[in-house]
Amino acid sequence: MAKKSDTNLYDTLRASGLRKQVARSASRAAAKVDGKGRVPKPLRWLAAIGLLPVPGPFDEALLLLIAPIFIIFYRQPMRDAWQRSLHPN
Repeated sequence: MAKKSDTNLYDTLRASGLRKQVARSASRAAAKVDGKGRVPKPLRWLAAIGLLPVPGPFDEALLLLIAPIFIIFYRQPMRDAWQRSLHPN
């Protein structure tokens, strides 16, 4: 059961629209992360599979394996995509 403070935080975030804004920016960044072909297709496919709503720990384990690769080797493309998603013009 959620704590009272967690419920209040959830209600505050929902009312402010921050969750929706972050979700939109994240989806735009995911779409723009590889505009120039800098990330290999197999790695993109593994990340896409990791984002699927698969029951069980499979998708979380896959994302835990892929995240360090993206953080170490593809930090700049991810940063560029996030900046482009925040400022779409």
